[in-house]
Amino acid sequence: MIQKKIAIIGIVGLPAKYGGFETLAEYLTKHLTNSFDVTVYCSSVFYSKKLKRYNNANLKYIPLNANGVQSILYDIISIFNALFYADVLLILGVSGCIVLPFIKLISNKLIIVNIDGLEWKRAKWGRAAKMFLKYSEKIAVTYADSVVADNKVIQEYVKYFYNINSELIAYGANHTKKEALSSNVVSQYPFLAKKYAFKVCRIEPENNIYLILHSFSEHPSLNIVVIGNWNNSNYGKEMKLKFNNFENIYLLDPIYDQNLLNQIRSNCYVYVHGHSAGGTNPSLVEAMYLELPIITYGVNYNVETTANKAKYFANKNELLKILSNINQEELNVVAKDMKNVANKIYTWEAVSAHYANLFLQNSK
Repeated sequence: MIQKKIAIIGIVGLPAKYGGFETLAEYLTKHLTNSFDVTVYCSSVFYSKKLKRYNNANLKYIPLNANGVQSILYDIISIFNALFYADVLLILGVSGCIVLPFIKLISNKLIIVNIDGLEWKRAKWGRAAKMFLKYSEKIAVTYADSVVADNKVIQEYVKYFYNINSELIAYGANHTKKEALSSNVVSQYPFLAKKYAFKVCRIEPENNIYLILHSFSEHPSLNIVVIGNWNNSNYGKEMKLKFNNFENIYLLDPIYDQNLLNQIRSNCYVYVHGHSAGGTNPSLVEAMYLELPIITYGVNYNVETTANKAKYFANKNELLKILSNINQEELNVVAKDMKNVANKIYTWEAVSAHYANLFLQNSK
């Protein structure tokens, strides 16, 4: 039987080392390459070692940055290249979708777009970039054969503003594993021997880094450990300079060793999630699957992801109040609720099966 050819477009690449879309591609290739012929587009700027195959998928490299302004051309080149062989184009993100009206004129290839979490709303973009991304979103939703939303709030947004039904497919989290802290890790990071809150994210304004660190700077009785790309932006450098000297605040650079990351996450007293933009956030569902008690910024995406069973804050005072009043019994209940929700919804088997059905249903 001839396998359908699938092109995955719009990520930095594989192996996954960057963000949620990369993790999605990682596990789609793990679960679907026995049933489909998969090619993943990667940025040669990001990978010094260029693999030809990974997880039984083909890798193709584009000599452009997959992020920032170059991402538009990066995605467009990937789209045109995929037209020569692929049956289905899975486009993750909307920046390159500006060309879809032309693509639909010259090709009948099936196009599926995961529109991400309303990228145009992110605080890091200027006015011109937001206008472009909003227009690209409109084009993507209008011209794609299928639209994927990773959160019910995003799905409702697509229906309300575009009158288009989208597929609701979130992210898996069952690749994470609860780990005990080893003596080697504690010796490397001695502050882990004490009770600590934890957060992992990109260091961007919409992730409420300042709000969270400011709160903990006024709550010295509890340590917080934050892992992120502090040196990749002026904002990150500013936050690190401002808060790195507080005795209860520990700011670590990105950790790509999954075992080490799981050890640090698994043993935190509470997981603090500050994302205010986007849909279903992978780091949040991973924390849920690890059965961590979660305190999260109360934007509707996060409330939906956690089934309204976490602890929520909207500002510094609310976060401080939660930190001051919460007890272990409450945390245990929240942690159990998070695990139950994750087990029902956020598994890669379910996510991959949904994408597989979408590829087959849309194939001509």
